[in-house]
Amino acid sequence: MSQSSRAPFSPPIAKHVLNIPRSGIRDFFEIVQSMQDVISLGIGEPDFSSPEHIRQAAIDGLRAGRTGYTSNLGIPRLRKAISQYLAQYYHVYYDPSSEIIVTAGVSEALDLALRAIIDPGDEIIYHEPCYVSYSPSIRLCHGIPVPVQTHPENCFALKASQLEPHITPRTKAILLNFPTNPTGAAMPQEELKKIAALAQNKNLLVITDEIYSELTYEGQHTSIASLPGMKERTIFLHGFSKAFAMTGFRIGYACAPPAITEAMMKIHQYAIMCAPTASQEAAIEALNGDLTDVQKMKDHYHKRRDYIVSALNEMGLDCHMPRGAFYAFPSIKKTGLDAQTFSLRLLKEEKVAVVPGTAFGSHAHQYIRCSYATGLKQIEKAMQAMKRFVNRL
Repeated sequence: MSQSSRAPFSPPIAKHVLNIPRSGIRDFFEIVQSMQDVISLGIGEPDFSSPEHIRQAAIDGLRAGRTGYTSNLGIPRLRKAISQYLAQYYHVYYDPSSEIIVTAGVSEALDLALRAIIDPGDEIIYHEPCYVSYSPSIRLCHGIPVPVQTHPENCFALKASQLEPHITPRTKAILLNFPTNPTGAAMPQEELKKIAALAQNKNLLVITDEIYSELTYEGQHTSIASLPGMKERTIFLHGFSKAFAMTGFRIGYACAPPAITEAMMKIHQYAIMCAPTASQEAAIEALNGDLTDVQKMKDHYHKRRDYIVSALNEMGLDCHMPRGAFYAFPSIKKTGLDAQTFSLRLLKEEKVAVVPGTAFGSHAHQYIRCSYATGLKQIEKAMQAMKRFVNRL
Protein backbone atom coordinates (compact mmCIF):
# COMPACT_ATOMS: atom_id res chain seq x y z
CA MET A 1 0.00 0.00 0.00
CA SER A 2 1.46 3.34 -1.00
CA GLN A 3 1.71 6.10 1.59
CA SER A 4 -0.76 8.25 -0.35
CA SER A 5 -3.46 5.53 -0.27
CA ARG A 6 -3.38 5.04 3.53
CA ALA A 7 -6.37 6.22 5.54
CA PRO A 8 -5.70 9.47 7.42
CA PHE A 9 -4.50 8.89 10.96
CA SER A 10 -7.22 9.51 13.53
CA PRO A 11 -5.82 10.22 17.03
CA PRO A 12 -7.25 7.58 19.42
CA ILE A 13 -8.91 9.69 22.10
CA ALA A 14 -10.64 7.65 24.80
CA LYS A 15 -14.44 7.76 24.47
CA HIS A 16 -15.03 8.76 28.07
CA VAL A 17 -12.76 11.78 27.50
CA LEU A 18 -14.33 12.66 24.15
CA ASN A 19 -17.75 12.73 25.81
CA ILE A 20 -16.73 15.26 28.47
CA PRO A 21 -17.65 18.86 27.62
CA ARG A 22 -15.10 21.65 27.85
CA SER A 23 -15.36 23.96 30.84
CA GLY A 24 -18.07 26.56 30.28
CA ILE A 25 -15.97 29.08 32.18
CA ARG A 26 -12.89 28.63 30.01
CA ASP A 27 -14.84 28.77 26.74
CA PHE A 28 -16.49 32.02 27.79
CA PHE A 29 -13.20 33.59 28.79
CA GLU A 30 -11.66 32.76 25.45
CA ILE A 31 -14.08 35.43 24.19
CA VAL A 32 -13.27 37.80 27.05
CA GLN A 33 -9.54 37.60 26.37
CA SER A 34 -10.08 38.67 22.76
CA MET A 35 -11.58 42.01 23.93
CA GLN A 36 -10.06 45.17 25.40
CA ASP A 37 -11.00 47.05 28.60
CA VAL A 38 -13.35 44.41 29.97
CA ILE A 39 -14.30 44.53 33.65
CA SER A 40 -14.21 40.92 34.71
CA LEU A 41 -16.48 39.54 37.41
CA GLY A 42 -15.80 36.12 36.06
CA ILE A 43 -12.63 34.71 37.51
CA GLY A 44 -12.72 32.89 40.84
CA GLU A 45 -9.30 34.11 41.84
CA PRO A 46 -8.37 36.61 44.57
CA ASP A 47 -7.26 40.00 43.25
CA PHE A 48 -4.72 40.17 46.07
CA SER A 49 -1.14 38.94 45.84
CA SER A 50 -0.09 36.28 48.31
CA PRO A 51 0.96 37.93 51.60
CA GLU A 52 4.59 39.05 51.57
CA HIS A 53 5.74 36.74 54.37
CA ILE A 54 4.38 33.74 52.47
CA ARG A 55 6.16 34.71 49.26
CA GLN A 56 9.34 35.31 51.23
CA ALA A 57 9.18 31.81 52.73
CA ALA A 58 9.17 30.33 49.23
CA ILE A 59 12.14 32.50 48.26
CA ASP A 60 14.03 31.57 51.42
CA GLY A 61 13.47 27.89 50.70
CA LEU A 62 14.81 28.26 47.18
CA ARG A 63 17.86 30.24 48.36
CA ALA A 64 18.57 27.59 50.96
CA GLY A 65 18.66 25.01 48.19
CA ARG A 66 15.52 23.17 49.20
CA THR A 67 14.69 22.36 45.59
CA GLY A 68 14.49 18.57 45.52
CA TYR A 69 11.66 16.07 45.83
CA THR A 70 9.87 15.82 49.15
CA SER A 71 8.09 12.88 50.73
CA ASN A 72 5.19 11.77 48.54
CA LEU A 73 2.89 12.72 51.40
CA GLY A 74 4.45 16.16 51.70
CA ILE A 75 7.04 17.79 53.96
CA PRO A 76 6.48 16.48 57.52
CA ARG A 77 6.58 20.05 58.93
CA LEU A 78 3.75 21.01 56.59
CA ARG A 79 1.65 17.98 57.50
CA LYS A 80 2.17 18.79 61.17
CA ALA A 81 1.14 22.42 60.53
CA ILE A 82 -1.99 21.24 58.67
CA SER A 83 -2.88 18.92 61.53
CA GLN A 84 -2.52 21.70 64.11
CA TYR A 85 -4.47 24.19 61.95
CA LEU A 86 -7.39 21.79 61.46
CA ALA A 87 -7.46 20.85 65.13
CA GLN A 88 -7.57 24.53 66.15
CA TYR A 89 -10.02 25.90 63.59
CA TYR A 90 -12.03 22.86 62.40
CA HIS A 91 -12.02 20.82 65.62
CA VAL A 92 -10.91 17.59 64.00
CA TYR A 93 -7.53 15.89 64.49
CA TYR A 94 -5.63 14.14 61.71
CA ASP A 95 -2.43 12.17 62.26
CA PRO A 96 0.30 13.89 60.19
CA SER A 97 2.06 10.57 59.58
CA SER A 98 -0.83 8.63 58.08
CA GLU A 99 -3.94 10.76 57.49
CA ILE A 100 -2.70 13.80 55.52
CA ILE A 101 -1.40 14.06 51.95
CA VAL A 102 -0.21 17.33 50.38
CA THR A 103 -1.32 17.82 46.77
CA ALA A 104 -0.95 20.11 43.79
CA GLY A 105 -4.01 22.15 44.68
CA VAL A 106 -7.37 20.96 45.95
CA SER A 107 -8.26 19.93 42.39
CA GLU A 108 -5.64 17.20 42.54
CA ALA A 109 -6.86 16.27 46.02
CA LEU A 110 -10.37 15.76 44.61
CA ASP A 111 -9.03 13.73 41.70
CA LEU A 112 -7.07 11.49 44.07
CA ALA A 113 -10.09 11.01 46.31
CA LEU A 114 -12.36 10.02 43.44
CA ARG A 115 -9.82 7.72 41.79
CA ALA A 116 -9.09 6.06 45.13
CA ILE A 117 -12.70 5.09 45.86
CA ILE A 118 -14.62 4.70 42.58
CA ASP A 119 -15.10 1.38 40.85
CA PRO A 120 -16.71 1.54 37.39
CA GLY A 121 -20.44 2.21 37.71
CA ASP A 122 -20.29 3.58 41.25
CA GLU A 123 -22.53 6.58 41.83
CA ILE A 124 -21.39 9.80 43.48
CA ILE A 125 -24.10 12.22 44.63
CA TYR A 126 -23.31 15.93 44.57
CA HIS A 127 -25.27 19.18 44.68
CA GLU A 128 -25.83 21.59 41.80
CA PRO A 129 -25.16 24.38 40.93
CA CYS A 130 -21.57 23.45 41.71
CA TYR A 131 -17.96 23.87 40.69
CA VAL A 132 -17.48 22.90 37.06
CA SER A 133 -15.14 19.96 37.65
CA TYR A 134 -17.25 17.68 39.84
CA SER A 135 -19.26 15.85 37.18
CA PRO A 136 -16.34 15.52 34.68
CA SER A 137 -13.97 14.35 37.43
CA ILE A 138 -16.41 11.58 38.43
CA ARG A 139 -16.84 10.52 34.80
CA LEU A 140 -13.08 10.42 34.27
CA CYS A 141 -13.00 7.78 37.03
CA HIS A 142 -15.74 5.79 35.23
CA GLY A 143 -18.19 6.73 37.95
CA ILE A 144 -21.73 8.01 37.51
CA PRO A 145 -22.41 11.59 38.66
CA VAL A 146 -25.79 12.03 40.37
CA PRO A 147 -26.68 15.72 40.74
CA VAL A 148 -29.18 17.00 43.31
CA GLN A 149 -30.60 20.44 42.65
CA THR A 150 -30.42 23.11 45.32
CA HIS A 151 -32.81 26.06 45.28
CA PRO A 152 -32.83 29.79 46.00
CA GLU A 153 -35.63 29.51 48.58
CA ASN A 154 -33.12 27.58 50.73
CA CYS A 155 -30.28 29.95 49.77
CA PHE A 156 -28.92 27.01 47.74
CA ALA A 157 -28.14 24.98 50.87
CA LEU A 158 -28.68 21.22 50.66
CA LYS A 159 -31.24 19.25 52.62
CA ALA A 160 -30.77 15.65 53.72
CA SER A 161 -34.31 14.94 52.54
CA GLN A 162 -33.22 15.90 49.00
CA LEU A 163 -30.36 13.40 49.06
CA GLU A 164 -32.17 10.31 50.28
CA PRO A 165 -34.27 9.60 47.13
CA HIS A 166 -31.09 9.56 45.05
CA ILE A 167 -29.31 6.91 47.14
CA THR A 168 -29.12 3.50 45.45
CA PRO A 169 -27.14 0.29 46.07
CA ARG A 170 -24.47 1.75 43.74
CA THR A 171 -24.04 4.97 45.70
CA LYS A 172 -20.47 5.22 47.00
CA ALA A 173 -20.22 8.75 48.34
CA ILE A 174 -21.79 12.17 48.81
CA LEU A 175 -19.69 15.11 47.59
CA LEU A 176 -20.21 18.41 49.42
CA ASN A 177 -18.81 21.90 48.80
CA PHE A 178 -19.80 24.51 51.39
CA PRO A 179 -19.42 27.44 51.11
CA THR A 180 -20.31 26.75 47.51
CA ASN A 181 -18.91 27.94 44.23
CA PRO A 182 -20.94 29.50 42.50
CA THR A 183 -23.79 30.28 44.92
CA GLY A 184 -21.94 31.21 48.12
CA ALA A 185 -24.29 28.88 50.00
CA ALA A 186 -23.34 27.67 53.46
CA MET A 187 -24.78 24.75 55.38
CA PRO A 188 -26.74 25.25 58.61
CA GLN A 189 -25.21 23.01 61.25
CA GLU A 190 -28.51 21.28 62.00
CA GLU A 191 -28.93 20.26 58.36
CA LEU A 192 -25.31 19.12 58.20
CA LYS A 193 -26.01 16.84 61.17
CA LYS A 194 -28.92 15.31 59.26
CA ILE A 195 -26.68 14.62 56.27
CA ALA A 196 -24.10 13.07 58.59
CA ALA A 197 -26.78 10.81 60.09
CA LEU A 198 -27.94 9.83 56.60
CA ALA A 199 -24.38 8.97 55.54
CA GLN A 200 -23.97 6.79 58.62
CA ASN A 201 -27.33 5.08 58.22
CA LYS A 202 -26.65 4.31 54.55
CA ASN A 203 -22.97 3.49 55.18
CA LEU A 204 -21.73 6.11 52.73
CA LEU A 205 -18.50 8.02 52.42
CA VAL A 206 -18.54 11.83 52.38
CA ILE A 207 -16.10 13.93 50.38
CA THR A 208 -16.10 17.51 51.59
CA ASP A 209 -14.40 20.29 49.61
CA GLU A 210 -13.98 23.17 52.08
CA ILE A 211 -11.70 25.42 50.03
CA TYR A 212 -13.82 28.51 50.82
CA SER A 213 -14.43 27.74 54.49
CA GLU A 214 -12.32 30.59 55.90
CA LEU A 215 -14.43 32.98 53.80
CA THR A 216 -17.60 32.53 55.86
CA TYR A 217 -19.24 35.87 56.67
CA GLU A 218 -22.15 34.88 58.89
CA GLY A 219 -22.10 32.30 61.62
CA GLN A 220 -19.44 29.69 62.24
CA HIS A 221 -18.31 27.26 59.56
CA THR A 222 -18.72 23.64 60.62
CA SER A 223 -16.90 20.80 58.89
CA ILE A 224 -18.90 17.61 58.57
CA ALA A 225 -15.65 15.79 59.43
CA SER A 226 -15.87 17.23 62.94
CA LEU A 227 -19.30 15.75 63.68
CA PRO A 228 -19.49 12.58 65.81
CA GLY A 229 -18.84 9.41 63.84
CA MET A 230 -17.89 11.24 60.64
CA LYS A 231 -14.10 11.51 60.57
CA GLU A 232 -13.72 7.80 59.74
CA ARG A 233 -16.05 8.12 56.72
CA THR A 234 -14.98 11.54 55.43
CA ILE A 235 -12.35 12.73 52.97
CA PHE A 236 -11.62 16.35 53.86
CA LEU A 237 -10.25 18.51 51.02
CA HIS A 238 -8.74 21.93 51.44
CA GLY A 239 -6.06 24.23 50.04
CA PHE A 240 -4.43 27.63 50.11
CA SER A 241 -5.70 29.25 46.89
CA LYS A 242 -8.65 31.24 48.16
CA ALA A 243 -8.25 32.46 51.76
CA PHE A 244 -4.46 32.79 51.45
CA ALA A 245 -4.54 34.11 47.84
CA MET A 246 -2.08 31.43 46.71
CA THR A 247 -3.66 30.22 43.47
CA GLY A 248 -0.39 30.12 41.52
CA PHE A 249 1.37 28.05 44.17
CA ARG A 250 -0.97 25.14 43.38
CA ILE A 251 -0.94 23.70 46.86
CA GLY A 252 -3.70 21.82 48.66
CA TYR A 253 -4.24 18.73 50.78
CA ALA A 254 -6.52 15.83 51.59
CA CYS A 255 -7.17 14.29 55.00
CA ALA A 256 -8.71 10.85 55.31
CA PRO A 257 -8.55 7.55 57.18
CA PRO A 258 -5.14 5.84 56.74
CA ALA A 259 -6.37 3.24 54.22
CA ILE A 260 -7.80 5.93 51.93
CA THR A 261 -4.77 8.18 52.39
CA GLU A 262 -2.53 5.25 51.41
CA ALA A 263 -4.64 4.65 48.28
CA MET A 264 -4.50 8.33 47.34
CA MET A 265 -0.74 8.37 47.95
CA LYS A 266 -0.20 5.50 45.49
CA ILE A 267 -1.97 7.44 42.73
CA HIS A 268 -0.19 10.66 43.68
CA GLN A 269 3.29 9.07 43.69
CA TYR A 270 2.88 7.65 40.20
CA ALA A 271 1.22 10.74 38.71
CA ILE A 272 2.73 13.77 40.46
CA MET A 273 5.44 12.43 42.82
CA CYS A 274 5.07 15.36 45.22
CA ALA A 275 3.62 18.85 45.41
CA PRO A 276 6.07 21.62 44.40
CA THR A 277 8.68 22.02 47.14
CA ALA A 278 8.76 25.82 47.13
CA SER A 279 4.97 25.88 47.42
CA GLN A 280 5.11 23.57 50.42
CA GLU A 281 7.60 25.93 52.08
CA ALA A 282 5.19 28.80 51.47
CA ALA A 283 2.28 26.78 52.85
CA ILE A 284 4.14 26.10 56.10
CA GLU A 285 4.55 29.85 56.58
CA ALA A 286 0.90 30.44 55.64
CA LEU A 287 -0.29 28.20 58.47
CA ASN A 288 2.34 29.01 61.08
CA GLY A 289 2.69 32.72 60.35
CA ASP A 290 0.58 35.81 60.92
CA LEU A 291 -3.04 35.51 59.73
CA THR A 292 -3.67 39.27 59.75
CA ASP A 293 -3.56 39.54 55.94
CA VAL A 294 -6.03 36.67 55.60
CA GLN A 295 -8.47 38.52 57.86
CA LYS A 296 -7.96 41.80 55.95
CA MET A 297 -8.73 40.12 52.63
CA LYS A 298 -11.83 38.54 54.13
CA ASP A 299 -12.98 41.95 55.39
CA HIS A 300 -12.61 43.35 51.86
CA TYR A 301 -14.66 40.49 50.38
CA HIS A 302 -17.31 41.03 53.02
CA LYS A 303 -17.72 44.73 52.10
CA ARG A 304 -17.78 43.90 48.39
CA ARG A 305 -20.40 41.19 48.98
CA ASP A 306 -22.71 43.60 50.78
CA TYR A 307 -22.34 46.17 47.99
CA ILE A 308 -22.76 43.87 44.99
CA VAL A 309 -25.78 42.01 46.39
CA SER A 310 -27.47 45.31 47.20
CA ALA A 311 -26.69 46.71 43.73
CA LEU A 312 -28.00 43.60 41.96
CA ASN A 313 -31.27 43.63 43.90
CA GLU A 314 -31.73 47.37 43.33
CA MET A 315 -31.48 46.88 39.55
CA GLY A 316 -34.16 44.17 39.76
CA LEU A 317 -32.02 41.03 39.64
CA ASP A 318 -33.10 38.91 42.61
CA CYS A 319 -30.03 37.84 44.54
CA HIS A 320 -29.88 35.96 47.84
CA MET A 321 -27.21 36.96 50.35
CA PRO A 322 -24.30 34.49 49.97
CA ARG A 323 -22.89 33.48 53.35
CA GLY A 324 -19.46 32.54 52.06
CA ALA A 325 -16.94 32.34 49.19
CA PHE A 326 -16.68 35.38 46.87
CA TYR A 327 -19.57 34.96 44.43
CA ALA A 328 -23.01 36.47 43.98
CA PHE A 329 -25.51 34.35 42.02
CA PRO A 330 -28.40 36.55 40.89
CA SER A 331 -31.44 35.41 38.95
CA ILE A 332 -31.89 37.00 35.53
CA LYS A 333 -35.34 35.48 35.04
CA LYS A 334 -37.06 38.89 35.00
CA THR A 335 -35.00 40.01 31.98
CA GLY A 336 -36.46 37.27 29.79
CA LEU A 337 -32.99 36.29 28.60
CA ASP A 338 -31.24 32.99 29.15
CA ALA A 339 -27.91 33.03 30.96
CA GLN A 340 -25.76 32.60 27.87
CA THR A 341 -27.51 35.38 25.93
CA PHE A 342 -27.49 37.72 28.93
CA SER A 343 -23.78 37.16 29.53
CA LEU A 344 -22.75 37.54 25.88
CA ARG A 345 -24.83 40.69 25.35
CA LEU A 346 -23.57 42.22 28.61
CA LEU A 347 -20.03 41.53 27.50
CA LYS A 348 -20.44 42.94 24.01
CA GLU A 349 -22.62 45.94 24.92
CA GLU A 350 -21.09 47.00 28.26
CA LYS A 351 -17.78 45.10 28.43
CA VAL A 352 -18.63 43.42 31.72
CA ALA A 353 -17.82 39.73 32.02
CA VAL A 354 -19.90 37.39 34.19
CA VAL A 355 -20.26 33.61 33.91
CA PRO A 356 -23.51 32.02 32.66
CA GLY A 357 -25.08 29.87 35.36
CA THR A 358 -25.23 26.92 32.96
CA ALA A 359 -21.48 26.50 33.43
CA PHE A 360 -22.35 25.19 36.91
CA GLY A 361 -25.32 22.99 36.06
CA SER A 362 -27.93 22.79 33.32
CA HIS A 363 -30.75 23.93 35.63
CA ALA A 364 -29.03 27.26 36.32
CA HIS A 365 -30.02 28.72 32.95
CA GLN A 366 -31.64 31.73 34.62
CA TYR A 367 -28.64 32.66 36.77
CA ILE A 368 -25.26 34.29 36.33
CA ARG A 369 -22.20 34.16 38.58
CA CYS A 370 -20.60 37.47 39.55
CA SER A 371 -17.27 37.16 41.34
CA TYR A 372 -16.45 39.92 43.79
CA ALA A 373 -12.80 38.93 43.94
CA THR A 374 -11.99 42.18 42.19
CA GLY A 375 -11.56 45.73 43.46
CA LEU A 376 -14.59 47.62 44.79
CA LYS A 377 -14.17 50.49 42.28
CA GLN A 378 -14.24 48.01 39.42
CA ILE A 379 -17.28 46.32 40.91
CA GLU A 380 -19.03 49.71 41.19
CA LYS A 381 -18.32 50.43 37.50
CA ALA A 382 -19.53 46.96 36.56
CA MET A 383 -22.78 47.42 38.49
CA GLN A 384 -23.43 50.79 36.83
CA ALA A 385 -22.87 49.23 33.41
CA MET A 386 -25.04 46.21 34.22
CA LYS A 387 -27.83 48.51 35.41
CA ARG A 388 -27.73 50.41 32.10
CA PHE A 389 -27.89 47.08 30.26
CA VAL A 390 -30.81 45.76 32.30
CA ASN A 391 -32.74 49.02 31.91
CA ARG A 392 -32.44 48.76 28.12
CA LEU A 393 -33.97 45.27 27.99
